[in-house]
Amino acid sequence: MRAVLGSGGIGTEERRQVYSVLMSENFAECQSVLFVPFASNDYDGYTARMREFAGDAGYELVGLHECDDPLSAIQEMEGIYVGGGNTWLLVSKLHELGLIDAVREAVLERGVPYAGVSAGANVACPSMQTTNDMAVKMVPSFETFGVVPFQINPHYHPGGIWYRESEDGDYIQHFGETRARRVKEFHETHDTPVIGMYEGSFLRCRDNRYELLGNKAVVIRKGEEPVTHEPGVALDGELKLI
Repeated sequence: MRAVLGSGGIGTEERRQVYSVLMSENFAECQSVLFVPFASNDYDGYTARMREFAGDAGYELVGLHECDDPLSAIQEMEGIYVGGGNTWLLVSKLHELGLIDAVREAVLERGVPYAGVSAGANVACPSMQTTNDMAVKMVPSFETFGVVPFQINPHYHPGGIWYRESEDGDYIQHFGETRARRVKEFHETHDTPVIGMYEGSFLRCRDNRYELLGNKAVVIRKGEEPVTHEPGVALDGELKLI
């Protein structure tokens, strides 16, 4: 299994450089990579933006919505890249087109390289149930690709938020619910460990080895205190240090 999974937040030149290197490495043997834009309602616009963002990456992005037969495209393409956006939109469309099993088989059995950012990283997990997104559309199932055995919570932050109501206003403490609280609720009915990925963080996945790059992440297990890891560590499929 070969994949790159990112939280998002690629808003600085340093983070974009990490992203570009990892993506080029991941798809080094691909001439064409299938881009899945279903986390947005604007498939054409999203695909065009991602082509521009990729720049001269050494591979061509082909929008899945541009293919006459999406299932055949999954089975034939050299690489798969699932973009971020709303996870509910994405999962609904994946089930509608019957692509869950096809992507899982491509990545786990045929070794097709996979990349996913934000929602695209979330759907690499066994389920979408650690998403942060609004439930804007019903899904027939929470099941997702399961190419990694743990759950990802993208855009993780530890809480302690301060905000301003205007650009020149004073900072005010936000006393709302934290991501850790949301993950704790997930663990009330599930045992699967969760990795909360800070913005700009990536997992470089090779079989059962997951290397954290770009930024830190926190591993949250049911009934245990969260453990924060700095970039550079390697984890196994149970999110334990190697």
